[in-house]
Amino acid sequence: MKVGVRDISRKTGFSPATVSNALNRKRGVSKQTAEIILKTAQELGYQRPTRLDRIQFVVARKSGKVLDESDFHPAVVDGVEQEAEKHGLSTTYITVNFTDPASSHRMREMCLDPTGGIVLLGTELEEEDYRPFYNSAAPLVIVDGWCQHSFMESIVIANESSAYNAVHYLVNKGHREIGYIQGKTSIRNFPLRERGCRRALEEAGLKLSETYRVRVGTSLRTAYADAKEWISGKPKLPTAFFAENDVLACGTMRALIEAGYRVPEDVSFIGFDDLPVASVMLPALTTIHVPKHVIGRMAVRKLIAQVKHPHDYTCTTHISTTFVERDSVCSR
Repeated sequence: MKVGVRDISRKTGFSPATVSNALNRKRGVSKQTAEIILKTAQELGYQRPTRLDRIQFVVARKSGKVLDESDFHPAVVDGVEQEAEKHGLSTTYITVNFTDPASSHRMREMCLDPTGGIVLLGTELEEEDYRPFYNSAAPLVIVDGWCQHSFMESIVIANESSAYNAVHYLVNKGHREIGYIQGKTSIRNFPLRERGCRRALEEAGLKLSETYRVRVGTSLRTAYADAKEWISGKPKLPTAFFAENDVLACGTMRALIEAGYRVPEDVSFIGFDDLPVASVMLPALTTIHVPKHVIGRMAVRKLIAQVKHPHDYTCTTHISTTFVERDSVCSR
């Protein structure tokens, strides 16, 4: 019978996390404890996995208010499946509701199996949500998220730099009054995008004025409705808006166009994500393209490397984006 982490844990009395750390030669386990665990593992006939059996794509779901409006994770899944197939690995797709207290136990169970690599979608996760994955025996890569309290392999979007470049582009186009479209529901990416926006403005001697901050819902329907209500108050408009994502940009654009404003002549727009809706808007939305398929393929390669070439450190990879010029920005 195949011997696993749980078997060694029962025999030694040490927690599965401690056993996993010792078997993987990670720091944080005393020499004496490691010797006991390794000796017991040898006695039980434990063999360290030399390959993965499968890839498990875990969609960590909380509110869904941002996640459900994006094509991010379906595109990443495509990349995962393509790369997994190249290596003869199957892919399973699991959605876990992180508002359910039972989710922590389910995740800890998954983390005990070192033959099932985990790609964890962290878009909606906060720092405390990563606790079940501390000291995972299973190879793990977080995509679109990161953990600060425990070292975990992750792939994140270059949020701040991408937003900085977009707003810098607006400044170079002659815009001096630049507004910010903010989602009423936030994820950890959004403050980084605002920070990039602020940095570009400050370097140009400008400020992000609260007069030009608009808060809207994070679905196309609610972004449009909230923007429509905001416009009814006859607000002063900036010459351009940077939006935290394409959904917010497109919903607000539609409301302004219906109210008689011209885009980009009266107000320009830049979004973030390059969703399909961005290219079919009239005018088509200038935005930031995220290489989602590449992220998926990269995640699988990282999981395989963790098994074939284990080491005692992790890396956070910032993946760059591409600026996509369309028709929603004009020069001033």
